[in-house]
Amino acid sequence: MVWRLLSFVGLQSVAAALAWFLVEPAARVLTALLAAIGAGYLWLLFDAVRGMRLLNWLRRGESTEVALGAGLWGEAADRMRRLLRTRERQVVEGEGKLQDFLAALQASPNGVVLLDAQGRIEWFNQIAGEHFGFDARRDLLQHFGNLVRDPAFAAYFSERDFSHDVVMPGRDSTSAKPVRLSVHLHPYGEGRSLLLSRDITAVEQAEAMRRDFVANVSHEIRTPLTVLAGFVETLQALPLGEDDRQRYLGLMAQQAQRMQSLVNDLLTLSRLEGSPLPSVHDWVPVPAVLQACETEALELSRLLWGRAQDIVFESDAPCELAGSQPELHSVVFNLVGNAVRYTPADKSIRVRWQALGHGGAVLSVEDTGPGIAPEHLPRLTERFYRVDRSRSRDTGGTGLGLAIVKHVAQRHGAELRIDSVPGRGSVFSIVFPASRVRAMAELSLATV
Repeated sequence: MVWRLLSFVGLQSVAAALAWFLVEPAARVLTALLAAIGAGYLWLLFDAVRGMRLLNWLRRGESTEVALGAGLWGEAADRMRRLLRTRERQVVEGEGKLQDFLAALQASPNGVVLLDAQGRIEWFNQIAGEHFGFDARRDLLQHFGNLVRDPAFAAYFSERDFSHDVVMPGRDSTSAKPVRLSVHLHPYGEGRSLLLSRDITAVEQAEAMRRDFVANVSHEIRTPLTVLAGFVETLQALPLGEDDRQRYLGLMAQQAQRMQSLVNDLLTLSRLEGSPLPSVHDWVPVPAVLQACETEALELSRLLWGRAQDIVFESDAPCELAGSQPELHSVVFNLVGNAVRYTPADKSIRVRWQALGHGGAVLSVEDTGPGIAPEHLPRLTERFYRVDRSRSRDTGGTGLGLAIVKHVAQRHGAELRIDSVPGRGSVFSIVFPASRVRAMAELSLATV
């Protein structure tokens, strides 16, 4: 400011001095005064031009520099230029942070939708697009309620009570394959909302399975307990003969054995789900497992049918399997035991161990029972699922055998296959990978 005042006064003084010395003495005072005034106007005009250049530069918003020299306008231009650069840097940094934030939302496992005050879609991530079938080029700035026409969500949105979520079907939900979404709105800013969607299909299915499991276990245990309680009351209340007492005690022992089998199978499933995978360095001889299961199968057959069925065990090559001996024994006995239970006494059962060309092996149990209808095959490995519930109970089945077989097969990298023709019988096969199989001859050579 001082420099501007000095330059203004200095220019007027120089103009007045020149006029004083260049004109005659009689006109010096007037001429010097006019020269000083003219110099002042000239300075003001030049200063205004510099100010207008700065103003136009600001109006145009150009990033190029403007040359205004020294002085007030030059200093103002420099300060404004530095301020603009700082602002541009802040905008770039803010844009970068916004993109990082949106990238984080994009990577979220849940659906995220940003809604304005009118409920229109401002942004959504890929998961939300999959949940609701949105298209970024088509659905931005569209009202969410117009695109998602679910009565439960419409009521939830109109009530404006967002303290809880709402459950609604997903875009790809069908009666055969339902999809359930949990949707929760969170207000923020000036009337805007953050909508979060989460696929809870697996959670609801797990909860339904848990409820069914508890109900099934309760039912399976309650039935033999009811029988036992009835027999106990009978023995306590009535004077029975020795033959009746023995018959009742035998039935009680049968129901107790049924409960014990159920508890053992439940404990086996629990142990399989909570234990580490079996080692690939522990080798189990297959012939020993087959021989033990053959003895147990014949005993079970005599117990159920009064005589041993025609059960044939075949093995084309002695092999060893890498894994857990108790688990592998459980697999073979569950498959053979099911075949014994569902095959009539005068029919045959064939258990075969075969080596495959790629180095793997397959264990197959083929029965000549009633067979299984195609609609039941996908659900056979579900816990407590039975094609014929009454017959399974009569033969002592718990409904958990195939669930155990499936778990053990998966833990050993194997695959369970089921083929059945109603009226002709069924074949249950477990295909083991080459990494889990080796010939016993190779073991002998390696240990020599």
